Amino acid sequence: MCDQRAGRGPASPPLSSEGTTSVQSVGQFHFDPSTYLDIVRAEIPLYDQLQRLLAEATASVAAHTILDLGSGTGVTAELVLSIHPGARLVGIDSSAEMLADTRRLLPTATFMVARLEDPLPSGQYDLVVSAFAIHHLDGPGKAQLFGRVASALRLGGRFVFCDVVIPERPVPNPVPLDEGFDMPSTVNEQVGWLSDAGFEPRVVYAQDDLCILAGERAPA
Repeated sequence: MCDQRAGRGPASPPLSSEGTTSVQSVGQFHFDPSTYLDIVRAEIPLYDQLQRLLAEATASVAAHTILDLGSGTGVTAELVLSIHPGARLVGIDSSAEMLADTRRLLPTATFMVARLEDPLPSGQYDLVVSAFAIHHLDGPGKAQLFGRVASALRLGGRFVFCDVVIPERPVPNPVPLDEGFDMPSTVNEQVGWLSDAGFEPRVVYAQDDLCILAGERAPA
């Protein structure tokens, strides 16, 4: 997968951005909004379909407050807000350059520079979403994030995310991954971690090395 960095040069901290993994070549890291999504869509032909399915999986939630993890180019946030037009959305991403462009797309939303490993923005949310970001965390990191997301959700709130996963069998055209930067887990592992965090998990979509998972914040 590709992220906003135009090339691979010296080692750089992993980014937690929507639709992102790394493309590497010699040179500076750059974000080019005119080409970024084209590259992502070439690497993930189902990218737009999965983004729509993610947004549709939030439709039955009465969402007034939304947290978007790894906002990236704002594709996820824009689609989710189209379903919940009156909601207040807060998004985080580790790339200040990426968010500068996203703020222009969605000026009424609030975007903060932060990593997935950092404390989540304060407040209680009705809905938490994420697309193609969580696979940058290793297994323990994912489990810890799910616990923090559960704490940030109101009872009855929902967590929906789309991501790359380790497939159950070989995939003819897998999403390209970079060792040490992309760390996907299996669907079953993540369902287990969601359950451990207090969610009632369900699989919205799972095919080859891509999935959408959802979890309801169960009453105590």
